[in-house]
Amino acid sequence: MPSGNQNSSLIIRHLGLQDFSVTYSAMKSFVENRNDESCDEIWFLEHNPVFTQGQAGKSDYILAPGDIPVIKTDRGGQVTYHGPGQITAYLMIDLKRLKIGVRDLVTLMEQAIVDCLEHWNITASPRPDAPGVYTSKGNKIASLGLRIRKGSSYHGLNFNIDMDMTAWKRINPCGLGVEMTQLADLVSPSPSKQKVINKLAGLLERALGYNSHLTGDESVLKTH
Repeated sequence: MPSGNQNSSLIIRHLGLQDFSVTYSAMKSFVENRNDESCDEIWFLEHNPVFTQGQAGKSDYILAPGDIPVIKTDRGGQVTYHGPGQITAYLMIDLKRLKIGVRDLVTLMEQAIVDCLEHWNITASPRPDAPGVYTSKGNKIASLGLRIRKGSSYHGLNFNIDMDMTAWKRINPCGLGVEMTQLADLVSPSPSKQKVINKLAGLLERALGYNSHLTGDESVLKTH
């Protein structure tokens, strides 16, 4: 676990439903303009329907996008889907300050999702060959993709909670040929998105070595 930094705080923002392009621009600007004194931030939100393609993404994994836009990004990984009912968490973390590497960050993100699912008695685990979290039946419930710029991360994770799953059929998710699932199909009644966000936020906070956080607002998006 990272030791954290006594001179820095973690800010957690709950941004609601947002267009991907606006958030993507804000993330890149945040990382470009941050300095050694900038707080680490985690942004929790949902996106309007969109497919996003990683840097090395293969176009043949996009099967039939139809009316859902496809946006090329600078994160790692292949194509994935974002939509209402899916929790997205973007982690802007100064890896140098926390003295962790990108693999450490991926591992702690995956473990936080695993522990979150365990809270609702769902057994899941990461795969050594493909980032993300998979149920005991092999179905994928969460996807990860990161970019590191000037020692700081951005992008993050997508966690399927209670969404329209039909859009996943229009792509080959992450190029893995796996079936996607969501929390609402695994536990009844399904917990609210806010309950899941609160649980996951606490797990990520502790995993990153913080024992408290500040709450931020949507102002981070309004200047972009």
